[in-house]
Amino acid sequence: MKLISREFIRNIAPQLDLLNTIGGGVAQPKLHVNQRPKGVVLHVAMPGVAPESFHVVLKENHLTVYGEYRHQPDDQLAAPLFVQTLDLPRNLDLLAINAVHEEGELRVAIPFKDPAANQPREIDIQPGSN
Repeated sequence: MKLISREFIRNIAPQLDLLNTIGGGVAQPKLHVNQRPKGVVLHVAMPGVAPESFHVVLKENHLTVYGEYRHQPDDQLAAPLFVQTLDLPRNLDLLAINAVHEEGELRVAIPFKDPAANQPREIDIQPGSN
């Protein structure tokens, strides 16, 4: 005789995790930064967290990745699951950030700036119309 069905456990587990988070517990994602030849890739693994629960926000050179829990997608109230803010170095091209969620992992790719773009260049001076 089963006292608790699998469906009950499947339905109650997110609420228990939410209560743990609200009650002071913290969901800690596996966060990992890899440097590649063309830039850096930030990996955030939170199995079981829906892709629409992840958010990536850039303000100046601060990149914030956070996750939130909503019981229903249209709920106005959301509970934070995790927040991680990284200070990005100046050699990254912040206009070319790309984020993909695949197989339970968020990957944020940030390429290096083109080194030629930082080289000094002489500006041609055009004659005036006088």
